[in-house]
Amino acid sequence: MIEVEALTKRYGTFTAVDDVTFRAEPGRVTGFLGPNGAGKSTTMRILVGLATPGAGSAKVLGRRFADLPNPGLEAGVLLDASAQHAGRTGREVLTIAQRFMGLPPGRVEEMLALVGLTPTEAGRRVRHYSLGMRQRLGIAAALIGDPEVLVLDEPANGLDPAGIRWMRDLLRGHADRGGTVLLSSHLLHEIEVIADDLVVIGNGRVVAQGAKSALLQAAGSVVRTPEPERLALALHTEGIASSSTGPEALRAEAEPDVVGRIAFAAGLPVLELRPADGAGLEEMFLELTADTQRDPRDEAAA
Repeated sequence: MIEVEALTKRYGTFTAVDDVTFRAEPGRVTGFLGPNGAGKSTTMRILVGLATPGAGSAKVLGRRFADLPNPGLEAGVLLDASAQHAGRTGREVLTIAQRFMGLPPGRVEEMLALVGLTPTEAGRRVRHYSLGMRQRLGIAAALIGDPEVLVLDEPANGLDPAGIRWMRDLLRGHADRGGTVLLSSHLLHEIEVIADDLVVIGNGRVVAQGAKSALLQAAGSVVRTPEPERLALALHTEGIASSSTGPEALRAEAEPDVVGRIAFAAGLPVLELRPADGAGLEEMFLELTADTQRDPRDEAAA
């Protein structure tokens, strides 16, 4: 289990993490989402002891990471696959981890086979690895101690579609065996496929969290009508917010039956009406983090 409680981290006058609280439960994959600069990486660095919080706490299996007697046996971590020693071979990287954790030597070959690095690749220096190979090596290093908890930041970077599918099955299997997985990724489709729970962060604060199914169901309704402006006004009159999602389409923050009754009362034809969860995680994510997204037009002007 992972427990983050009222976590806060400031750099001078900038607040990177602001009163963040969430839990990642055993037997479940928790997707940790947010735009660039939202505070995800800072939170994960604090969780694994690479940064200190200004306030609050972050615990793995009931303890601070720094207080775990042999951390690699309890929590496997991959925050940056490119941070491995470029002059060592893949086998050497895993051998150092194996010896440091007091594991049997055979564990190295088990991990190389598990992540699909061939003997030739394992004997190659990391500087000659592709990003996908470094990700596989990093996942092997995270798993070598057979930990209960996994903390992974963008582990799918550089993996081809087959590699992404392999990683998805690997993490799903770990959770199904009772492990805890905290997974950060910008690949929203992969998070949608694998995650049981979601934590969405923006501007350093949690903007939504809970079971994936419940969050997507709470996303409201998608409705199409030839007169979207009139329907938006009718919804607003009833205290229901809405936003345009395309030609003749609105997303309304209400259940479909409520939206349908309002449209009927206003005499408006409805071409389509469905729960917004059909639109998927991407739409929910963009709406929840709209205030923290960078506008490409602003960047171009700058």
